[in-house]
This record gives sequence, C-alpha cells and structure tokens, in this order.
Amino acid sequence: MSVTLSHVKDALSIYCHKRVLILLLLGFSAGLPLMLVFSTLSFWLREAGIDRTAIGYFSWIALAYAIKWAWSPLVDRLSLPFFTRLLGRRRGWMLFAQLILVIAILGMSQSDPVQDLERLALFALMVAFASATQDIVIDAFRIDSAPIKMQAALAAAYQVGYRSAMIVATAGALTIAAWVGPSSQVYDLASWQTAYLVMAALMSVGIITTLMSKEPQVETKDADAKEAELKIALAKHHHRVVAAALSWIYTASILPFIDFFKRYGYSAFLILLLISCYRISDIVMGIMANVFYVDMGFSKAEIAAISKVYGLIMTLVGAGAGGVLLARYGTMKILFLGALMVALTNLLFAYQAMVGYDVNLLTAVISIDNFSAGIATAAFIAYLSSLTSSGYSATQYALLSSIMLLFPKFIAGFSGAYIDAFGYINFFVAASVIGFPVLGLIVLVQKFAPHPSDDLSAAQASAEQTSVAPKTEP
Repeated sequence: MSVTLSHVKDALSIYCHKRVLILLLLGFSAGLPLMLVFSTLSFWLREAGIDRTAIGYFSWIALAYAIKWAWSPLVDRLSLPFFTRLLGRRRGWMLFAQLILVIAILGMSQSDPVQDLERLALFALMVAFASATQDIVIDAFRIDSAPIKMQAALAAAYQVGYRSAMIVATAGALTIAAWVGPSSQVYDLASWQTAYLVMAALMSVGIITTLMSKEPQVETKDADAKEAELKIALAKHHHRVVAAALSWIYTASILPFIDFFKRYGYSAFLILLLISCYRISDIVMGIMANVFYVDMGFSKAEIAAISKVYGLIMTLVGAGAGGVLLARYGTMKILFLGALMVALTNLLFAYQAMVGYDVNLLTAVISIDNFSAGIATAAFIAYLSSLTSSGYSATQYALLSSIMLLFPKFIAGFSGAYIDAFGYINFFVAASVIGFPVLGLIVLVQKFAPHPSDDLSAAQASAEQTSVAPKTEP
C-alpha cells in the first residue's frame, strides 16, 4: 500500500508546478467565452422566445472555432505592433485577443435578442473569432512552454481551468440571471445583460495571467532558414517585396502542413478522420442540453445549482483523473476510454427525457457527464499536442482542433430541427450511437499510425523521477 501511495503522490506532485498553474488559469480564460456563444446563449434565446430551429442555426456562429486554422499562421509568424514588442509574440497575441473579447462580450451584454437579433449575432460572432484566436495562441503557448513529458499534466490542468470556466459561464451566468430577474417564470432582459457584463469582467483572469507569465522560447530556426532561402530564390524572378511576401506566406501557411504529412505519410488521413469525429457525440448533444432542461421544466436556479456544485466537482475530478490515467496508461488507451464514456452518458440523457422533471436524476446525469468529458478531453488535448512540431505548433494545433469541430458543429446545427421532428429521446439515443464508430477509428490509428508520443506514461514517469530544470519557464 505504501508503494501505491508513493506512486500516487508522485503522480499528483506535478500539478503543483508553476507552468501547470499558469495553464490552469489560461484554460479558464479560454473556456469562458465558448459557453457565452454556445449553450448559455441558447438558454437566453430560448427564454426570450426564439424558436428551437433558429437556435440550432444560431449555433453555427461557433463554426469560427472550426475554421481558426485559416488565420493561425499569423499567430505563428506575424508580430503585432506594440503587443509583440512589449510582451513577445505568444503573449502579445494572447493579450490582443483577450482585449477584443472583453469589448465583444460587453457588446453582447448591451444587446436585445427580441428587438435586434442581428446585433447580438454580430457581437457573438466577434466573441467567437476573438475566442478562437485566443485558443490558437494559448495552445501554442502550452505546447511551446514544456517538453512532451509534461504535456499530459499541462493538458489536464488546462482542461480543469477550461471546464471550470464553462461551468462559470453556464451555471454562473444562470445564477446571476436568476438572482437579478424578478421571477424565474418571467423573461427579463436586464438579468441576462447583467450576467454577460459579469462574464466580461471575469476575462480579467486571463489578462492578468498573460501579463504575469513568461514568454516561452520557440524554435523557429528551420522555418526562418527556409523562408530566407526561398526569399533569395524568388528574388531572382520577382521584386524583392513580392519575393518577401511569397516566401512568408509559404513558410507560414504551407510548410506546417507539409511537415505534418511528411512525418505521418498516408496515415495522416486516418489521424485526421479520427480527429474530425472524436467529439461528435458530445458536441451534437451539447448544443441542445440547456434547451432540453428548459423544456423539461427545470428553472435557471436549479440548473445552475446542479452544474455549479456537482458538475464542477466532477469536472475537476474527471480532468485530474484523466491526467493521472494518461501518465499511467498512455494516450491511446485513455482516448478510447473517454470516447466510450461520452457515448454512453448520452443514453442517460435519453432516460432523463423519459422520466421528465427529476432533480435527483439530473444531478446524477450531469455529474457523470462532466466526469466523462473531463477524462475524454484531457486525453484528446494531450493527443493533439503530441502531433505538432516546434515552430509550427500554433498552425498545426489550430488545424487539428479546427478539424475536431468542423464536422460535429455542422451536424449539431440540425439538432433543433431533428428534435422537432423525432423528439428528445430519439435525439439522445442517436447522439450516443454516432459516438461508437469513433472507438473503431482509435483502434485503427493505434495500429497503423503510431507516433513517438504514444507512451506518455514512460515520459511522465521520467519527468517525475528527475529533477532536471525545464528549458523555459512561463
């Protein structure tokens, strides 16, 4: 027993590292805006009387997260005036995105979906693009700040912060709206505006963390050398300005993709297929979760209390357990476990739809769902991080995480229309079933597309048993 306790203590000690704590807070900053244009916004729109089909289409705003790869090369290779000079490239981009987020969320807080839905949609779109940009740079910052042997712990800490912020942006926002509103049965615009105003203020967590952290060292020698070589070659046939522009575009936008396919060959397509489908069950179900709660008769206060207490606790436990499991068993096994658990938990929502209004049952369902999501997402973040190369981390991770969202978000846009046609029970069962083919993809990737970061357990054990100082401190 003493050996087991010692191993557990060693596994958990890494969560006290400064870099891990920094990623915890940056994860909070990344997770907060997502729910403000996703499930919380769906709740607001539904309570305001917007129909379910329109809410489903409204969710396509979040597709900004799925196309963020399009501007991720800018984060890798472009310096922002003032921001980069003051903070460095990674932190400069982070602060810029965070300031835009504050402005956009404030804009949402001053909007009225009943009188001017287009205005709210515009600010929500602004939030989505700024949030996606922040995700790009935080992911690159996380990957660049530590060697692969620490990525499991960083992924778990990031996930804890991210999921905690999601709870704050859902349960917290609902609680504020319930407190401010005159009645839980009457729609009150001011209560929702106040909730979004508070969410804008909470973005200060990310801003302060960005200012207090240290810029990581990014290995760009190979990319810089190739850009210089190409610039010289193009200058023989083009004006030097044109040559410089073309060489920059090629280095920033083309080389990261060439590097990825060069390393993984034909198996890259199998990897991309897995990434594009891994979260389909979770995302398709999630867009209508809060709408489902409203239609089942649960009040804002009840949903907020359940999510805030049980949901948050189980999210933290799930993400922490995911990090420990990753260190012990490796990425692919926990990736499989997480996908299985997420698919199965959707069946619990189908049972909830059969039972109807039952606070105790909903508490259990949300708790199990959050625990499963914590494990699955921690494993998926670690897996995506292991696929990137230094110098191209922002572009490659943005591409991979965008692919993760593109297909599921598109399918989720039809969820409202599907529920209107077939009902909630059929919807949740279908959301569960579409998650099971992912298990087969994980097995195929493990067999045909191995990569050097598969065994994170050995690397993590090495990290815990040595006292070698890291190359960079955030």
